[in-house]
Amino acid sequence: MRKWLPLTAVCLGAFMLLVDVTIVTVALPDMATDMHSGFAGLQWVMDVYALALAALLLGAGSLADRIGRRRVYLGGLAVFAAASLACGLADGPSTLIAFRAVQGIGGAAMFATTMALLSAAYQGRDRGIAFGVWGAVNGAAAAAGPIIGGLLTEHFGWRWIFFINLPVCALAVLVTLKAVAESRNPHAKGIDLPGMATFTVGAAAVTYALIRVGENGWTSATTLGLFALAVLSFVGFVVVELRAAHPMLDLSLFRSPVFVAVMAAGLLLSGAAFSCLMYTSLWLQTAEGMSPVGAGLVLVPLSLAAFLVAAVAGRLLHGLPPRLTIGGGLLLIGVGALLQALMLDAGDGWAALVPGLAVTGVGVGMATPALAAAAMGAVAPARAGMAGGALNTARQLGTALGIAVLGAVFHAGLVDGLGDAQGARPMADALASGGAGQLLGAAPAGEARQTLDHLVDAAFASGLRETFLVSGAMGLVGAALVFALVRSAARTPAPAGAPAAAGPVVAQSAGDRTPVRP
Repeated sequence: MRKWLPLTAVCLGAFMLLVDVTIVTVALPDMATDMHSGFAGLQWVMDVYALALAALLLGAGSLADRIGRRRVYLGGLAVFAAASLACGLADGPSTLIAFRAVQGIGGAAMFATTMALLSAAYQGRDRGIAFGVWGAVNGAAAAAGPIIGGLLTEHFGWRWIFFINLPVCALAVLVTLKAVAESRNPHAKGIDLPGMATFTVGAAAVTYALIRVGENGWTSATTLGLFALAVLSFVGFVVVELRAAHPMLDLSLFRSPVFVAVMAAGLLLSGAAFSCLMYTSLWLQTAEGMSPVGAGLVLVPLSLAAFLVAAVAGRLLHGLPPRLTIGGGLLLIGVGALLQALMLDAGDGWAALVPGLAVTGVGVGMATPALAAAAMGAVAPARAGMAGGALNTARQLGTALGIAVLGAVFHAGLVDGLGDAQGARPMADALASGGAGQLLGAAPAGEARQTLDHLVDAAFASGLRETFLVSGAMGLVGAALVFALVRSAARTPAPAGAPAAAGPVVAQSAGDRTPVRP
């Protein structure tokens, strides 16, 4: 049993990291009520974690290759634990958002080293077993996140979705210190700090601009200024990467149409499949009156279908060209979102979403296993690690940008659904911030209450329909790009063990230039 302790250490960190991507979703309404947070605050609680992961993944991988992957993994666990404690103790939305960002920094350090640690710890058949268990744990974490979040929020309070990380981190640290050997890349180069800085500023600026659109509009000075800052930062990032001796991301990779398609697919998959879930949860709990556990159960068809398809059908699909598996998966994700838009109307309950969620989950399970293999197969072996890291960055950035874009769409849909009602915009702001229960509770019984109830139903139906329509468009655009750019008939390599389902796909660190094989 001792030989499996490194696997245990890595799986503890991976499970906790992936659970925290989805566990917050069902706790957002309680957070909003407790901390009097506005709609933008709720978006940032979700977004800043994904943004930190996206911005720091490649840099964390390079750092780990230089100073030691075990050391960086342990540091990530310590930062993640401290930030989780601070999140649980936060007394306001600004504090919570700040420490969610720190949590993302710790998560990036873990995220960038997990597969490299397993690759160093196991060889031959044991490596295949290790990656299989690791993939199954990732899928289970994604499926369990909403349920765990609902149980903790309903029975102990939302703060416990963060406090629960402390004992898991402590156990992971103890097992890592006892059983995981240090490893590093002897040929690792310097860390691209200018590249990290320009990419981080650009990604943060465009995300903040999209979040502010709902309040300030597209043409406000603040919005335009933030977009301008984002453009300048991304231009600076390109210039830095082209001139750097050891760039964080080799831009020549984008000369391959297949690589471009895979990066776009990773970004759009996360945005289309997962970014709308916070708005669905907001509706289920604040307008439909469901408990956090109930809202978590409604979301399970997506993650469970993704897990089952990836685990059961993955080995049957791996012989197909990636053009079909990735493109077909994105097509199903788009169809699933459109199904939710078509089936949801004012007065409908949660059951209207289930068919669309299940179809979306099938698409996620179909596309996800092939994405990592296609990314690394689209480039030379010496760049496989960087390609895998770039894919992870694209997926996390897709989540962050998706939440911001869909937030603006959702808010505009709420306003449209309220029509000519008096105070439509302030009412939309209240609904988006989790205030549906308070609005309905304050209304007098009788006809006025019925009218308000109808308005709330119409507003949420409108907001969610428009959100699902845009999500569906993301999925269909991603599918079209894959079908157009991935022309090769090459077959997708078999995934290393059972693939992750609804969570992010983790490749080896950016500086690890050898592809991981079982």
